[in-house]
Amino acid sequence: MTSPVQPHLRLLPAVDRVLGAPEVAALCDAHGRATVTNYVRNVLDELRAGAADQLPDNAPDMEEEVVRRVSERAGQSERQRLRRVINGTGIVLHTNLGRAPLAKRAVEAIAEVAAGANLEVDLETGQRGRRGAAVESLLRELTGAEAALVVNNCAAATLLTLQTVAAGRDVVISRGQLIEIGGAFRLPDVFRQAGVKLVEVGTTNRTRLADYAAAIHGETAALLRVHPSNYRISGFSESTSIGELAALGKEADLPAIDDVGSGCLYDLARYGLADEPIVADSLRAGASLVLFSGDKLLGGPQCGIIVGGRELVDRLRSNPLTRALRVDKLTFAALQATLEIHRAGRAFEEIPALQQLALTEDDLRPRAVALLAQLNAQSAGKHRFSIRSVDSAAGGGSLPDQTLPSLAIRIIGENATELAARLRRGNPAVLSRIVEDEVLIDLRTVMPDDDDALVGRLVHASQARREST
Repeated sequence: MTSPVQPHLRLLPAVDRVLGAPEVAALCDAHGRATVTNYVRNVLDELRAGAADQLPDNAPDMEEEVVRRVSERAGQSERQRLRRVINGTGIVLHTNLGRAPLAKRAVEAIAEVAAGANLEVDLETGQRGRRGAAVESLLRELTGAEAALVVNNCAAATLLTLQTVAAGRDVVISRGQLIEIGGAFRLPDVFRQAGVKLVEVGTTNRTRLADYAAAIHGETAALLRVHPSNYRISGFSESTSIGELAALGKEADLPAIDDVGSGCLYDLARYGLADEPIVADSLRAGASLVLFSGDKLLGGPQCGIIVGGRELVDRLRSNPLTRALRVDKLTFAALQATLEIHRAGRAFEEIPALQQLALTEDDLRPRAVALLAQLNAQSAGKHRFSIRSVDSAAGGGSLPDQTLPSLAIRIIGENATELAARLRRGNPAVLSRIVEDEVLIDLRTVMPDDDDALVGRLVHASQARREST
């Protein structure tokens, strides 16, 4: 005997009727009819399985419910796309937002080469050229290195270097430098993938030059120093400088490899940011190879950069793994433009990450006051905003102990969790921070060109809350 049909199932509209609704027809134009048809069918299936007492009891309201759910499904799909985000978190190099925001010149360079570029063509001779030659020349000029190579991230640079220099042999490293970064990525895992035997020396907090020297034997292939990018050991501690390690390596005829992480080219102490290793300093101290990221303090696209002696870099270049780890024309274009800004001496004027790190509260205050006036004018006094002093962070595995005094727009009298969600889900998405159950937008990391969009989103998000209550 068949079970009786539940009454609400008779109210469900046909697929074609839903597709004909104006809101859904617009979604078909935006997403494609086949995609939206799948959304409609999925929603109808969910409603068939749903509890009848939670559904409308008449056909018009049921159809409206279906359309609403289809629109919501399309919105969820849209929010999962890679798209623009306004960074109001105060974290300058936010890993989850792609780390360094690119300079305008870098963005323009990407657009310029997108259709086609002289990636591997020598325009003088018309013959095949070497990928990345122009970028490598800039890196040599900026760091003083004999040679340079670019791969797709700093982990790849480490993998390629270790496999080329030390596969099947030992690499000596301080126990205190066996780091783990975001996503449970651990340096010892890279060693294993490279086919290298890890030789740990010293203790977590103290490693002396004598510890490295005692570990060297016939199977030792290299000495490695890794900058602890996202943590610090303080108090009763001792470490070995790259200069000391390089001198030991020269004495033992071993390369000294320095993974400095952030790709810093300048002394940032004048901005209150100290202790970040400078690439050129490592080379001058005698490092055989220096490895660093392109998307941290260098301010460029994601990539891994290797600079150092010509003979060693040529060995890396000839490793077949290099082809698997190479970068594309868009990355080269953005990196080239970024390096040209550095060469022109305009890094702190044009590269957003360095601009943001250099900002003071006094720099931010006129902008904060202007934004507050706009917000109060557009909200007609119906909800409250104010300016609050906060601390920003460099982020992205750089300068973990140091904060930067900043200013934030504070939204008062809202449910913080709900407001933050509405800001994330809008267009453009706004990522905020919640402190003491209040939503804050740290202006250090909001690009000035986004100020008007930010005001619109803040006002709209608050109005949406009032309209729903």
